[in-house]
Amino acid sequence: MIISPRHSKILFIMVLLSISILIAGNVFASADPSAAQEVVSASTAESQHAWWFWPLVLFILSFVLGIFAVLAGVGGGVLYVPIVSGFLPFHLDFVRGAGLIVALTGALAAGPGLLKKAMADLRLAIPVALIASTCAIVGAMIGLALPTNVVQTMLGGTILGIVVIMMKAKKSEYPDVQKSDALSQSLSIMGVYHEPTLGKDINWKIHRTPTGLVLFVFIGIMAGMFGLGAGWANVPVLNLVMGAPIKISVATSKFLLSITDTSAAWIYLNNGAVLPLMVVPSVVGIMLGSFIGVKVLAVTKPALIRIIVIVVLGVAGLKALQKGLWPDLI
Repeated sequence: MIISPRHSKILFIMVLLSISILIAGNVFASADPSAAQEVVSASTAESQHAWWFWPLVLFILSFVLGIFAVLAGVGGGVLYVPIVSGFLPFHLDFVRGAGLIVALTGALAAGPGLLKKAMADLRLAIPVALIASTCAIVGAMIGLALPTNVVQTMLGGTILGIVVIMMKAKKSEYPDVQKSDALSQSLSIMGVYHEPTLGKDINWKIHRTPTGLVLFVFIGIMAGMFGLGAGWANVPVLNLVMGAPIKISVATSKFLLSITDTSAAWIYLNNGAVLPLMVVPSVVGIMLGSFIGVKVLAVTKPALIRIIVIVVLGVAGLKALQKGLWPDLI
């Protein structure tokens, strides 16, 4: 069945509305209705701003992050969580919950189109998603159980690790996989996609599948624990470790996020760690910024933007470490 672009847009809008309804329903049906009131009271006590001030700040910041995410080739979640938690007065649990919804929304927007174009491969995605989504649930539970300063310190270390990966990561457009391993053969993880820049079909297969699946255990745990979209880790593992072509890796990674982040997001929803006043402006800002970013990408130098993103993430990572280890320093 072929889905027309018009129907795809309608489907995405319906999914987005469903997410908003679920978020609102879980928050208002929370077993502890005083939790949200405590957050509002604390914010009011610490600030003289009107109630709409911080949602507006989140919208503007998310809009800018949406642009930079497209230009730098990273997911919105990996920028959103460290920057918002480091520089805005929101509790880390709420930021991580919003970060998962932000990453999930972007994945849901891109997923149907990538599947229709045969860029995202289901046979590659399903076994990986099964492991990563299960581990993301475990990661979310661990993240909510640990003290905030411990999670903040671990987040800072993870963000600085991402910076190192972004600085040193290499990409292989068409990895040379001489022979697929027994596990990938038994799962029939192979395929063909059309490469328009070469004007021909590309046959691909993968190897080192057991190693890749083990790595996705850790990726899933980190995605759930820190509320980060795990695209920064998915792509190197799929491309450099397992040998999938870079386009297949990027597209499958985006589709994976729609499964992995959904699993972890339910844990945050169930624990009342998702606030509509944070999520709605963040999601709208990221999506609008992404549309602008696609247009800006054609007239800018991605290398310069990548350097800016690395610097910003480095500062945010150091800020997260400072808030975790020395909260009273600044």
